[in-house]
Amino acid sequence: MEVAGSKARPRLVRTVVTVVALTVGTAHVAAQDPSRPPANTPNDRPPTILFLCPHGAAKSVLASAYFRRAAKERGLNVRVESAGTEPDPDIAPVVANHLKRNGYDVAAATPRRATAADMATADVVVSIGCSLEHLPAPRGTLLRWEDVPAPSEDFAKADQRIRERVLELVDELVKKQQR
Repeated sequence: MEVAGSKARPRLVRTVVTVVALTVGTAHVAAQDPSRPPANTPNDRPPTILFLCPHGAAKSVLASAYFRRAAKERGLNVRVESAGTEPDPDIAPVVANHLKRNGYDVAAATPRRATAADMATADVVVSIGCSLEHLPAPRGTLLRWEDVPAPSEDFAKADQRIRERVLELVDELVKKQQR
């Protein structure tokens, strides 16, 4: 006899295990053990943080670069992605130049369109001033950073706010990992 709701339990258990792995750091250990088989399930892979902005050429690129570096410095093992809802063909030159001047590698970066698969696999989705109406609801946590100005209007303020928000998020994840 099947209990009502039992089909939903495996997904709920996987989601809870993924969140627990993120917060207690077991994903870090699993990802460093070369004897483990390749990642096939949410439990076997580092958590994914997806940054989205309208064009995938400025705000999400800055956020993903800053997050990658800060996470590495703090010992967080995460996968970081960036995408746009209506991507431009290239990263904004002012963003690419700024990141290069500050020691970030953006040589191979090209804006790409966010997909349903991105939304289904990301553990945290950070929407930076973009509409998600044409994408499915994310499986993971959705954060909306609506307080970031357009870099084309005030690059310094946009850059500063993105850095602040990224550091807040990294700090929050580190605190959860230490609990």
